[in-house]
Amino acid sequence: MDSAVLKCILTSNELSINNDHLCTEIKRNEMRVKTEAKRDAIVQVASEVFRELGFEGASMVEIAARVGGSRATLYGYFKSKEELFVAVIHASAKIHFEPIFTALAEEGDEDLARVLQRFGEKVLAAMCSQEVIQAHRAVIAESGRSDIGRLFFEGGPKKGVAELAGFLERQMRKGRLRTSEPTTAAHHLMALLDSETVRPSLLGIQGPLTRRELREATRRAVQVFLGGYASATQPAG
Repeated sequence: MDSAVLKCILTSNELSINNDHLCTEIKRNEMRVKTEAKRDAIVQVASEVFRELGFEGASMVEIAARVGGSRATLYGYFKSKEELFVAVIHASAKIHFEPIFTALAEEGDEDLARVLQRFGEKVLAAMCSQEVIQAHRAVIAESGRSDIGRLFFEGGPKKGVAELAGFLERQMRKGRLRTSEPTTAAHHLMALLDSETVRPSLLGIQGPLTRRELREATRRAVQVFLGGYASATQPAG
């Protein structure tokens, strides 16, 4: 066979293979987009059902009926009602908390007390909202009966603590905080922020906090935190 003809045949085959591969990738991407869109739709509907009926009153049957599909389809995306409930919480948390941690990661060398004050006020405003408090209560109530607590922690608070720890570790490298275990420091700061605000709200012993109350609670928490972690050259707030 003439070498030019053979080369033409081989090139044609390669183009055919490449086109087949491209079509396969396009189909996969389309399927992925449809799958993600379906998942988001389920989470949105489930959010409405949980808000109306509470965790106990909501059922996968009711959610599937409102989504417009079968329970089998629903379980194809979420293995249990607990897993779906946690997905709803994480979707809401992403809206509330992701911008806060993104802003923290982008902070420059401004006074550390002011940076932490700004961060603390934003976090507490979100954590003390009625939506978040109610979701937190539901998770606690179910934690002893299922793995909902673990799912919630690993997909939410654990990630937030890791991001805060990353920020604090950078401050330690800059000499603004004394060298210590960053994750422990992050847990300490969050515990200080929670103590006057989130915990009493969860127990129902205080009503919605004003912006001034959140600001003052944050100021005290940051002051105590820097009193223990600030380096010798860094003022303690």
